[in-house]
Amino acid sequence: MKIVAITGAGQGIGRALAWHFAEAGYGVSFIDPDNEAGREVLAGIGARKAQGLFQRGDVAKPKDISGWMARTVKELGVPDVLINNAGIVIRKDVLKLTPAEFQKVINTNLGGAFFASQAAARVMAKRGEGGAIINIASTRAFMSEPDTEGYTASKGGIVALTHGLAISLAPYRIRVNAISPGWIEVSDWKKSSQAVKPKHSRADRAQHPVGRVGTPQDIAEACQFLAEKAGFMTGQNITIDGGMSVKMIYAE
Repeated sequence: MKIVAITGAGQGIGRALAWHFAEAGYGVSFIDPDNEAGREVLAGIGARKAQGLFQRGDVAKPKDISGWMARTVKELGVPDVLINNAGIVIRKDVLKLTPAEFQKVINTNLGGAFFASQAAARVMAKRGEGGAIINIASTRAFMSEPDTEGYTASKGGIVALTHGLAISLAPYRIRVNAISPGWIEVSDWKKSSQAVKPKHSRADRAQHPVGRVGTPQDIAEACQFLAEKAGFMTGQNITIDGGMSVKMIYAE
């Protein structure tokens, strides 16, 4: 049985990742700070006849990551795939953003990705069979909205971290790639107490050359490709945004 370890799998893209890989026959281990969401995802993994492990924790704390990885190895086995999905955003006037708020986003999004990669790579390297690390970045690494500086900086860092790790971990046959999602609708992929049915206008859909807003499943399928079919790819970033970032939009 192959094992996938996922950070931030309680809701949104992470929830889709956990269930998608469970359906593909993987054992799924994940860490998330939300107990309610985590229990729901764990139940969904079981409903798909797969083995699951949920660790409540904060990826901004390296001790939480190391404890999660140790438990994963003990109860399921060494991960074949790590997906660094956990992320937060603080939207606040750039002139009023505090150092603590900025650092919280960096520690969670970028620091969490590094320390989870380090923890997974250590056990992958010791096993000696290689592995795959997939970082969830964002199109925000290359384009911005106002007042999201911490998030934008962290996602840009993840893209750079990806090619850095790809080179450093190459001797261990560990491939490292990134995915930069665009607009992915997650309102119906939240925990049951918060999930709502999404509504998209014609203008929302028209922003995307493919004619629709993205879904978490779009990202999950790409992650499975990188995990299983992309043996000659490492250090790369794949943008998955329905073509939104390449479409020129003129204000009227």
